[in-house]
Amino acid sequence: MPEKVIDRQTAGQEAAPQGAAPARRRIREKFGRSALPYLLLLPALLAELLIHLVPMVTGIVMAFKQLTQFFIRDWGSAPWSGFDNFKVALEFDAPVGKALLHSFWVTCAFTVLSVGLSWLIGVTASIFTQDAFRGRGLLRAAFMLPYALPVFAAVITWSFMFQRDTGLINHVLHDQLHLTSDKPFWLIGDNSFWALLTVSVWKSWPFAFLTLTAGLQNIPRELYEAAALDGAGVWQQIRRITLPSLRPVNLVLVLVLFLWTFNDFNTPFVLFGKSAPQAADLISIHIYQSSFITWNFGQGSAMSVLLLLFLLLVTAVYLFATNRRRGDAE
Repeated sequence: MPEKVIDRQTAGQEAAPQGAAPARRRIREKFGRSALPYLLLLPALLAELLIHLVPMVTGIVMAFKQLTQFFIRDWGSAPWSGFDNFKVALEFDAPVGKALLHSFWVTCAFTVLSVGLSWLIGVTASIFTQDAFRGRGLLRAAFMLPYALPVFAAVITWSFMFQRDTGLINHVLHDQLHLTSDKPFWLIGDNSFWALLTVSVWKSWPFAFLTLTAGLQNIPRELYEAAALDGAGVWQQIRRITLPSLRPVNLVLVLVLFLWTFNDFNTPFVLFGKSAPQAADLISIHIYQSSFITWNFGQGSAMSVLLLLFLLLVTAVYLFATNRRRGDAE
């Protein structure tokens, strides 16, 4: 009898590890399945960190150095300047700070107008092409051409069109329509701001159109049919159904357009060259001039850090305000 009891106890002790093994196997399989997506994303994450984080840290370090043309060969040996570069950039009564402040306000005005017009044209085009009609697919494809063209090729074409004597813009406005008494200069002077704004809106609004068109697909058609039965007109349907339904899409779209436009460097650089007119002196091209024209890389890096902090602050405030408003609505 005792031997049987001992055998049962021994069998129970041996069965416990056999039952625990499948449990441990299930835990390993579950952990492996949950960790697999992160393992697959790890190479891309490391590449992003190398591409973005390393230059960012390098730029921040350069902002605290007196890095001029005398230390380009060995920039690590440049003496530390502390916050002197930031003080010079933020001293708005001095020439450097005054020029930076002017560039900042020009960029703000340019960004507000470009984002507003791009969104307005994009939402108008998306609503216009919402209903099916003959040739809608071809029209949508034509709307997407500015977004599909390479930036440099498109802006170079615009620069030829804005030429005073041989450009298409003056040929249409002055020679054909007789809207101007003389052929204006578009790439110098005050008109350069409007030329830059035209190219920016032409380049950006197809992205707004594409995003808003995708958002319109999620609005049930039954809402419009019910509103039409209740006597709501087209404008009332847009105001009461379309725009409120597109609100989540607009929150992301406006933020993305703001960041893209405020940081835009390719458009003014290709349109005006290394030295942009004062009326179109965006902060991106201004930082480039401070760094690569005057060879003061420390000062240019300090301006870039200030721009980064400003964009982070605006993004944080925007996200906080939109999330708070969404929470109040819910």
